[in-house]
Amino acid sequence: MSSSSGGLSDPKFLTIAEVAAIMRVSKMTVYRLVHGGDLPAVRVGRSFRVSEEDVDEYLRKSFYSAG
Repeated sequence: MSSSSGGLSDPKFLTIAEVAAIMRVSKMTVYRLVHGGDLPAVRVGRSFRVSEEDVDEYLRKSFYSAG
């Protein structure tokens, strides 16, 4: 067996606080993105988890050249 990092077999899930730190926004902003459907998340008990891949994709889509 070979192990692949970042593959479908081992997705990495981040907490709302970790996503906020990566994106350098407040936790409330991340909650708004999740509840608005802009950032996919799964609910675990009373908290949310966001896959690292979805965060990367969101940031990639949101990027634009300013000049």
